[in-house]
Formats: sequence, C-alpha cells, structure tokens
Amino acid sequence: MKLAEVIDVLDQAYPPRLAEGWDSVGLVCGDPDSEVTHVLVCVDVTNDVVDAALARGAQLVIAHHPLLLRGVDTVAANTPKGALIHRLIRGGCALFTAHTNADRARGGVNDALAAALGLDVTGPVEFLDASLHLDRWGVMVPPAQADEVLAAMFEAGAGEVGEYSECAWRVDGVGQFRPGDDASPAIGSARELTTLDETRIELVAAAARRAHVARALRDAHPYEEPAHDIVELVGGEREWGLGRVGTLPEPMTLAAFTARVADSLGAPARAAGNPEAVVRTVAVCGGAGDSLLGTVGRLGVDAYVTGDLRHHPVDEHLRAGGPAVVDAGHWGTEFPWCATVAELLWPYLDVAVHDVPTDPFTVRAAPGADA
Repeated sequence: MKLAEVIDVLDQAYPPRLAEGWDSVGLVCGDPDSEVTHVLVCVDVTNDVVDAALARGAQLVIAHHPLLLRGVDTVAANTPKGALIHRLIRGGCALFTAHTNADRARGGVNDALAAALGLDVTGPVEFLDASLHLDRWGVMVPPAQADEVLAAMFEAGAGEVGEYSECAWRVDGVGQFRPGDDASPAIGSARELTTLDETRIELVAAAARRAHVARALRDAHPYEEPAHDIVELVGGEREWGLGRVGTLPEPMTLAAFTARVADSLGAPARAAGNPEAVVRTVAVCGGAGDSLLGTVGRLGVDAYVTGDLRHHPVDEHLRAGGPAVVDAGHWGTEFPWCATVAELLWPYLDVAVHDVPTDPFTVRAAPGADA
C-alpha cells in the first residue's frame, strides 16, 4: 500500500477531528507516496522502538503518544527527539501518531482497555456532545409493577424529552420463559415453561445516564433477570467520547478485581478503596485519567481504572464518596490499543506490535520485612 492509503485507513478509524485542540496527530515524517509493507505499532517512540522498527525493515511506525508535541522548535540531530526523527528518515521509515482522537473513537484506546478487562461496554464516561446521544429503552415488566419500575427509571433521568418529563409508552401483551436449573425465578418454577401477562414500557434517556438507568431498572424490577433492550438512537458513528463504562461478567471484590487488572494488562496495578467492596460496574480511561474523577464520581460505578493517579486528587475523590480507583499505569492502560491497530491493518500489511514496555519506570522495589 501507499503510505497515503494506510493513513486513510487510520483516519477513518481514528478521525483527526476528534483530537484535542492542543494535540498533534497524523503524519510526523515520511512521504505519502512511498510504499509500505511492514509496520510497527507502539505506545511511545523511543530509541528501542526505532531500533526494532529499522531492524525489521518497517516503513512505518504508528505511535499513540506524539513524539513532537509541546514547545518543539527544532528537530536537529543533536537533540533527543530530533535524533529519532533523523534515524527514521534515514531508514526510510515514516512516523504516524493517533493520540486523543484514538482515545475518543469507537474501537480506540478505551474500547481496547475495556475489552482487555472483559467489560461489557455500555457507553463512554464523557460524551463528545451528550445532548445528541439518546437511548431508547424497552422493558418487559408485570403490569402490577410497571408504575414502580417507571418511577425508578424516571428518577434516574429517563423519560425526558425537551421540556417534558416522565414521558413513556406502554402496551400489554403475553410473555413466556423457561427457567434453568440454577435460576431463582420470582414467578414460575425451574424447567417449567411459564406464560404471564406483561407490560412493555418504552422511553428514552440520555446515553450518558445509561449506567444510572440500568441500575435503577435492576433494583426496581421484580425479575431475577430483567428483560430489556437498549437501542442507541444517535451516535453510531466513530465519535463517542472519553473513557468507557461497562459491567463485569460477574461481581468480585476490589482486591480480586485489582489482581484481574494487573493480570489482564500485564502491568502493576494499585487500588484505593475498600478491598472487600463488591465491583460490578467499571469505568475506564487509558492514560492519565484523574481529570475525569469528578465525572466518574457521578456515574454510579463501583470502580474506575486509569493511570497516573496522584495522591491528593484520589484522597479528595474518596472523601467525596467516589468509587474505588485502580491505577494500572499510563503504558499499561494504553498498550492494549496496539493490538487493535495491528488487527485493523493485518488484512493489508505485515504488522508487528512493540510489546516491550516503554514505561519509563523500569525498576520497582517493595519495602523489606524490617522496614
């Protein structure tokens, strides 16, 4: 492929318009008319990464973090960053960056992080424009409990249309189900087909309230497994927003979840919160995510996974009643994206991932028993 064709694929996956105004994304060096057959994907552009790219004959390095970002007024070969640029150009290797645009886009950094942790994603932590993103909820409920379930969903922010509130539509019908051996049905018995009158409720809610509405529905609904569907009315394009919110396959303690994070990401993880607290709903943000602590605190999740958390912001977050936080480092929370980029380009090119950590902290020590 021509480098320009590769860039087209990357720009469709991670639209440059999603990048922050201060960010620097796109082609850093290289000729768009040059041929590309071998690609290396990484989080950071370091000496070791350039060594690896040139050793495998790569014509393109795709990095998450911009090499040239703030205060750059020279790429002279006697400067640290300039030396890397000169080596890449001499080796016939281009450099491309997808940074905050890859953070926000569907299928980007945060979706990769959520997938690595096994989350069933329900939406972003922070929408690009929350007012334009709506869900339509459809809920099956026994007629006698319909008002109670509706009231709980209204309280969580559902049913608002313009200047109107508590908006909903309902229709009565007949539902059926057959509980499994391990089920504990509120109505009916295990292995027996049950039919019953049900009411289907439909209403809309801002997608940003999805976790709140889901929790309200689950708490108010009489069924062990509330039957419902969610249709996203707006926002099916690449644009979505920062971070992701999702649910774990099964609840676990914060201590167990922290171990899961470390094992899943292959990176050290530390947590703040009650180690025995139950974690089911999780927010994630790859990289440095303490700027979203306030937003996460309003989502009703049980835990927040990100990197580069600082002492005082975390302390204040917990004092304010925010969810537990898990810090798995900057590199650890962004590295899963590299495999996503490789998968995107594998149909066209030979792609490798630089899987040696580029986290600058390479030496770790724990205090001795007598410390």
